[in-house]
Parts: sequence; C-alpha cells; structure tokens
Amino acid sequence: MFKIYKKLIINIFFLISFILFLIPSSFANSNEIQKIIITGNERISNETIILFSDVKLNQKITNAKLNEILKNLYDTDFFENVSVNIDDDILLISVVEAPIIDTIEFKGIKADKILDGLNKVTTLKSRSSFNEFTISNDRLLIKSYLKDIGYYFSEVETIVENLDNNLVKITHNIELGSKAKIKKISFIGNKYFKDSKLRGLIVSEEYKFWKIISGRKFLNEQTINLDKRLLKNFYLNKGYYNVEINTSFAKLLDDEQFELIFNINANDKIYFNKLTLQIPEDFNLNNFKELNVLFEELKGTHYSINTVDKILDELDKITLNEEYKSINASVQEKIIENKLDLIFDIKETKRLFVEKINIFGNNITRESVIRNNLEIDEGDPFNEILQKKSENNLKSLNFFKSVSSEITDGKNQNTRIININVEEKATGEITAGAGFGTSGGTFVFGIKENNYLGKGLSVDANASINSESFKGSLSIENPNFNNSDKSLFGSIDAIEIDRMTTNGYKTNKTGFSFGTNFEYYEDFRLGLSTESYYEKIETDSTASARQQSQEGNYWDTFINTKFDYDKRNQRFKTDDGFRSVYNLNLPVISDTYTLTNSYSFNNYSSLYDNNITTFGFYLESANSIKDKDVKLTERLFVPSRKLRGFERGKVGPKDGNDFIGGNYVATINASTTLPLLFENSEGLDALIFLDIANIWGVDYDSSIDDSDKIRSSIGIGLDWFTAIGPINFSLTETISKADTDITESFRFNIGTTF
Repeated sequence: MFKIYKKLIINIFFLISFILFLIPSSFANSNEIQKIIITGNERISNETIILFSDVKLNQKITNAKLNEILKNLYDTDFFENVSVNIDDDILLISVVEAPIIDTIEFKGIKADKILDGLNKVTTLKSRSSFNEFTISNDRLLIKSYLKDIGYYFSEVETIVENLDNNLVKITHNIELGSKAKIKKISFIGNKYFKDSKLRGLIVSEEYKFWKIISGRKFLNEQTINLDKRLLKNFYLNKGYYNVEINTSFAKLLDDEQFELIFNINANDKIYFNKLTLQIPEDFNLNNFKELNVLFEELKGTHYSINTVDKILDELDKITLNEEYKSINASVQEKIIENKLDLIFDIKETKRLFVEKINIFGNNITRESVIRNNLEIDEGDPFNEILQKKSENNLKSLNFFKSVSSEITDGKNQNTRIININVEEKATGEITAGAGFGTSGGTFVFGIKENNYLGKGLSVDANASINSESFKGSLSIENPNFNNSDKSLFGSIDAIEIDRMTTNGYKTNKTGFSFGTNFEYYEDFRLGLSTESYYEKIETDSTASARQQSQEGNYWDTFINTKFDYDKRNQRFKTDDGFRSVYNLNLPVISDTYTLTNSYSFNNYSSLYDNNITTFGFYLESANSIKDKDVKLTERLFVPSRKLRGFERGKVGPKDGNDFIGGNYVATINASTTLPLLFENSEGLDALIFLDIANIWGVDYDSSIDDSDKIRSSIGIGLDWFTAIGPINFSLTETISKADTDITESFRFNIGTTF
C-alpha cells in the first residue's frame, strides 16, 4: 500500500513540475510600474504616448504586455522606431518620431475630377505622419484608380523630399498615357442570344475614329461592372434565374486597344410554379384576393425579376393601405428541376419609430432632393419595406455611383436611426449622332444635365438638322416638384421647315411650352400643358393659289392633354405588355383654331424564344373648330416608319404637283422577328412586317381628290451591325396604293454616334 502512495506522490510531483514548465515566462517576470520615462519625442506629448500605449502606473507589466505596448505605438504610424524596456520598476519608452507630410503633389494631372479621385483613394494626407509602407501602398492605389478610369498604361514615380523640422514633401510624378480603347466587344459561353442583341444592352461601345465625343469607347472598370449588371438583369427578366456572368476581362490586341470579353452561362430557363402568401392571422385575407389571382396567372410563365418586384410593390400597397405600419416582407425560394416555388412571408414586427435620418456623402445633391425621394420620414413608424423602397428610389435617380443604408439603435429602445450613404457621380452627358438613308440624312447634337445645381433638375439642350428642317429646344424639368410626385417642365423651341423646292413654302416657328405630368392611377399618367408659338409662313410662285393665300404671320396658343396607360414590361427593348396613348391639342388663341387629336396603341408579345411580335394602330385628325382651313404646317402626313414601301411625304392628296397632306391619318402595323433565319450570324437580325395606312381629307378645296384609299405593303427588314454602325434595310412589296402615290421598294438607313 505504501508503494502505491509513493508512486502516486511521485507522479503528482512530475505533473506539477510539467505544468510549471509550460507556464509562460511572462508570468514569471512581471514588474509593477512605479514610473514611466519617455525619450525621443519632440512633437508628441508624454501624455499622448502613454494614452496610446494603454499602460498605467502601478500596473504589472509582463513580457506579453511589453509586446502589446510596442504594437500599440507602431499602430499609430506616428513613429519610425520604438523600443520598450523595464529597469526595475521603471518603464522606459524610447521613440523616433516619423516625419510629418508637409504637402502632397500629383504632377502631370490637370483635370480636377481626376485630382479629386486621387485624393480620395490615397491613404496619406497632408499633415499626417509619413510611412514608407503606406507610400508604397498609395502608389499601387494610384495605379489601380487610373486603371479603373481607363488609363491602363499610366506610369507613377513617387519622390519623397526631406525638409527642415522633420517634414517631408511627397511628389507623385504621373504619366497618364493614352486611354485604353475598346477595339472589339465579344460575348462567349452559353449565352442563347446574339452578340448584336447583347451589345445593344450594355453601355460600353467599340472605338471608331469618328467617335470624338463618346467616352464609352474607353475601357473603364466602373462601366464594365455596370455592363455586367445590365446583362444579368436582362437574363433574369428572360427567365434565366441561375445566370452567371462569370468573368469579364480585357485582352490586349495591339497598342492601346483591347478586346472586351463577357463570359456568360445562362443555364436553364426557370418557370414560376407555386406562389403562396403567408400573412399574420389578424390580416384580412380578402385584401389579398387580387394578388392570389395574379399568382395563378403567373403559374407556368417564365421567371422575371420585374414580375417579382411588381408582386412586392403590390404587397407594399396592400399592407400599408391597411395601416400595418411595422411589418417585414421576405421571399423564400425553392427550385425543383426547372420550376420555382415562391413563398412571400409577411410578418408584423415590434413597433418602432424613426428617430432620425442622417444623409452622408452628398457634396453636390441637395439634401432636400434626397429627402423628397424617401418613403419614410423622421417620427414615422419604422417600416423595413419603406426603408428599402427609399433606398431603391435614390438608386433610380441615377445621380449616385452607390447608395447604401444602415439601421442603428436610437436613444430609446423603440427608436431607430437610419444612416444613408451616397457617392456622387457625374450626371451630365453630351451626345452627337448622324444618320443617312434613302430618305436623306440627319445630324443630331445634345447636351444634358440630369442634376442641375444639385437640385434634381433635368436640363436638356438639343438640335437636329436634315435636308429640309432644323429643330432646336432647351427644356428644364423638375421630376418631383415641391415633393408632390408631379413633374413640372418647360421648354423653348425653334423649328424651321424649308419645303420651297418640293412644296413651295417655308415656315419658321418659335415659342415656348410648360406643364405637368404625374401618375394619376397605377401605370396611368396624365399630362397637362400649354404651348404658344409665333409662326411665319413664306411661299413662292410654285405653290398653289390656296397655299399662297396662307402666307403671313400667326400666333397660336394651345392647351394639351395626354393620357398614357403604360403596361409594358420594360421601356427599353420591350417584349411584353402594351401601351395606350391619347393626345389632345385644344386651341385657345389661334387664327385657324385647329384642334388636333391622336391615339396610338401598341402591343408586344413573344410567340417563342427570342421572338418579339408587335401589333399597333394609330389614328390622328386635324380640323378647325371654327370651320376654317387648317394651316399648311398643321396638315397631317403618314409617318414614314408606319408606311414602308412609299417615299416619305409622297402619299395622299395632291394640289397640282404638291403632296399637301390630309386632315385624317390612320395606320395599322404588325411585325414579327425571325430569330431562326440568321441563327448563326451574330450581327444580323431579320423581321417581316405588314403596313396598312390611309391619309385623306382636303378641307380648303372640295374639288381636290381627297385620296381616300387604303395603302398597304408587306416586306422583310434586316438589321445589320457593321463596323461603321448599325444599318437597317427593308425590301417591300406594295399591295395597294393610290394612283398618285410614289412607291419605294428598297429603303436603308445607317446611323452612328460620335
């Protein structure tokens, strides 16, 4: 028994010895500090160094604590060298202070916009401490920023000059070089759609020598990221729920020119299956009947992110109209093969209130503009749906490079603070373009600012000129006047139409207009405006006697109304839905008192994959409400795009040799694309079309044939993307016409931007 105890005691002894051996030496060597001596500091006080060291008198200092003090002081970036030692109960801290940066200069950069960007991305600032590692990192940040804005071939040399009083001057010598140009844009992978289709979706464009204005021809990281988002949203709206824009990269082809390549994996198309709604027990199910009907209609249709957003908007309206202020909505998704089940889960949350809304980063846009676009205000019950909707409203303004929000606790348990961070971006644009075809040539130029003076105002100046007319306008619009959700706009216009050689008259028209436009019901907008114009009409001897009698000066004032019911799935490249628009121009002050009204309807659908089929009709009339003759410039012509196969303006009633237009116009148009016709040609698309039109009515002379006859044509159209720009061809066969009409079996147009 004794031997057992003896053996146990020996084992315990060795165990204790082993544990003591493992205990760090820092616990064996600890001193209680009675004094702190600091040497080497000239600019930084002892108190500041002690504060940064995180050490106090009478504190026990171990080796681990010494290392922590050393790290704390180096982390401040205030010192080039630091040593920390203990002498009995005295802590010795010796420092060598880092130089202070006197000035930082970016040589070789003149543009303020680039200078501002460089100042933002670099870490070291004037009056901060100099650090060798940080200056090397800043050099990399400069290169990266310049690359992001298109300067892929820039060179950066950094010089550090020592000055008196432990100061340094930093000079970044920058050679920007030329901007990297996009020579070619390619799309690879399982993409399903042609390059010509995808190229029309993105912002980047290929470089051409005549593109002297456009900045989109340069390689730019921010623009490429935008392109990727646009492509992804396009595929999501086409049903490709699992689309991957795997990579986008630039391949250097030759000096300063790249090929921009997007690698796309669309994956399988996904279809809506079972859509269900989960709501709290105290919610009234009858309020959600229409939404459940929509769920049934969507079953079996392809997935679309726009459709999901529309469902969420409907949920927002229902829950908010029912005064459920504190709610949260989420979507649960489940995919089985190519079917998607969605569960929309509505939950009531703890009743919270918005204590304050802080806005940061808006150094251009006025705070009132931002707050006018928020769906929630200080003092309101906090609602996560409205908070997210407010964030999306700011993004849709297109004033900011980025928008983010953060929710933090308020002073009380039931309050929250919303912090909104925005990053401004350039909101101005210059456009120029030209087109040429069988109907003549046109040149357009425009300057637009979407956030004028940071007030959210849109200012647009543009002009177009062709062989017989010049049109110019300057307009300004406030899209949310006085926080009313109504736009207020005004414009000054000048128009000159010279048809002396073809019709024997010339007109100059100058005036102004102003009005408002707003959403009256969901997807239904109402426009109200007034316009006044001074017009001068000149004629020559080739004009008819009746036309010559209208020579003179006119002053006209109209009240305009517009009813616009828009159910299209998207405004750009629409492939589903319809749009119905009615316009009425009512004369108030006029010599002829001409009342003009028009109605147009267009329907869009897809009969099969990649197909877009459109059907539409158009009606317009112009008559004097005081039984007078309408002016030459008020007479109507069939828009050439609505009646292919006939020369522009060479259809309808004639007075002698002149086509004078009519008092009534009616058209019917149908077209469908043929994606299988040139399936393997990336730059060629085809469609077939049927155009039917009529133009009739001569109010000033009953002896003139009013040309009341149906015109119709059928044809094929080709859109060809070429190196010089998109070219459109149409080959048309006339089915019916009037004897006086002039036909045109072949038509082409080419357009480009600068």
